[in-house]
Amino acid sequence: MTTKKTGYFLGAVAGAGVLAAAVAGAAFQAPAGHGAQARLIKASTAPIFAPPPGAPMSFADIFDRVSPAVVSINVTSRVDSNVLRRIPGFENLPELTPRGGGGGGGDGEDDASPTNPPQGGRTDKGQPKLPTQQSAGSGFFISADGYIVTNNHVVENAETIKVVLKDETELDAVVVGRDEGSDLAVIKVKGGRTNFPFVNFENAGKPRVGDWVIAVGNPFGLGGTATAGIISAYGRDIGETFVDYIQIDAPINRGNSGGPTFDIYGRVIGVNTAIFSPSGGSVGIGFAIPAEIADNVTKQLISGGKIQRGYIGATIQNFTPELAEATGLGPQKGAIVSDLVPGGPSSRAGLTQGDVIVAVNGVTIKTSTELTREVAKARPGDALRLDVIREGKHRMVEVRSGIRPSEKDLASNDNSKNGGGGGNPTAPPTAPRPAVLGMSLGALDEPTRRGLNAPPELKGVVIEKLDATSDAGTKGLRRGDIIVQAGGRPVTSVADVVAAVDSAKKAGRTGVVFGIFRQGRTTFLALKVAG
Repeated sequence: MTTKKTGYFLGAVAGAGVLAAAVAGAAFQAPAGHGAQARLIKASTAPIFAPPPGAPMSFADIFDRVSPAVVSINVTSRVDSNVLRRIPGFENLPELTPRGGGGGGGDGEDDASPTNPPQGGRTDKGQPKLPTQQSAGSGFFISADGYIVTNNHVVENAETIKVVLKDETELDAVVVGRDEGSDLAVIKVKGGRTNFPFVNFENAGKPRVGDWVIAVGNPFGLGGTATAGIISAYGRDIGETFVDYIQIDAPINRGNSGGPTFDIYGRVIGVNTAIFSPSGGSVGIGFAIPAEIADNVTKQLISGGKIQRGYIGATIQNFTPELAEATGLGPQKGAIVSDLVPGGPSSRAGLTQGDVIVAVNGVTIKTSTELTREVAKARPGDALRLDVIREGKHRMVEVRSGIRPSEKDLASNDNSKNGGGGGNPTAPPTAPRPAVLGMSLGALDEPTRRGLNAPPELKGVVIEKLDATSDAGTKGLRRGDIIVQAGGRPVTSVADVVAAVDSAKKAGRTGVVFGIFRQGRTTFLALKVAG
């Protein structure tokens, strides 16, 4: 039996009080009979084993000191219209898949669900009002005047925000700023009070893997809850572009989103964000945004309300060992440029499809994620010196950074591209052609271009027929895909593809790198060549 590993952002389910009561009834009910209860108490007070060397005898002093700064956050928001089309019980459960340049991630409150049926009301624009939903998360004060750090996905669609303190005082709050890229947000309590207890980020004495930590938050709406564990690893890539996460094994669950993880001195070393789990509950694999990232982002949000990141206007993917071997570059790592934004910074600087970026301003690049993070550090107008391999030779390309659009805008651009290309040609197949690596190729003439809805400026050849047992077939190519590059050179005819394959064979390489255009996007992959 296989178990699907699924990751969840940590917002609490709607109606958490009912769920908490059910959980409490199952987990905390005393055994029937006085004798059984006495035996249970006796067993619980007798130590079974000694704590490991270096472990504190108790976390009580730490909890007493820091817990007043930790809050529960209750949010009312309008239901995403997509939620209404989902199967009940499966709302907003994003799959968390570690990626190498693509995939993974999640979208908003974890298990928020509609609590009110549609009322028939209308918005100011005349559209039907969607039902509301209740959800909950965690946060913590970072200043005496009421600034609170939490996760973006806890408050991104909030209509009202209620903050509950340790003493059960309930206060209204508003969003100060949000950063979707790091999943961080800052809210502020209304009312002008200036004596809130607060905690500080730890940016200097970073704990080591194996050091103890304590997580405090609002799991399942239960309120201030402490759990302890150790740091399991640093630098985890769980599919989010701008963060190398801390992995911890302190149990965290839905509702812990936005809550802090402390070191044994009571300093914040991370902001709890996600878990990796086959069931949705904690299995001891949790992820926190490191303090240095959270500190930097939240300061910018407080001062300006938004984050600006560098942008070069290029779509990239990992330069895999298979691609490196096919291009004769051996163990070279980096990021390969698959598409350019017309008129964008990279296009203006002379970067081209198929360029392999191996360093930015002297910093070595091994993956597409590393490239994105290095570029994101730039300010608008900064010069980015890209070390690029083109046709087997290194060259330097200087790109002036632009401003990275929001993640929502980038996703919208991707979706708009997906309307073009990649379908089956509407024109009837032409006469049989000689196969190249199991692919029968034809010219991208105007009838075929219209049938594929391909851009007028696109050049290449079309796969008209494919041997499903070939390497191209097993790697997912299909009829209607357009080959735009082969062997690092643009393709305008079938002869260009044949020449690239022959060149690879003569050079003794085992594969050829192809640029494949489908649904508005170019992807590079290596196909094996016959001996």
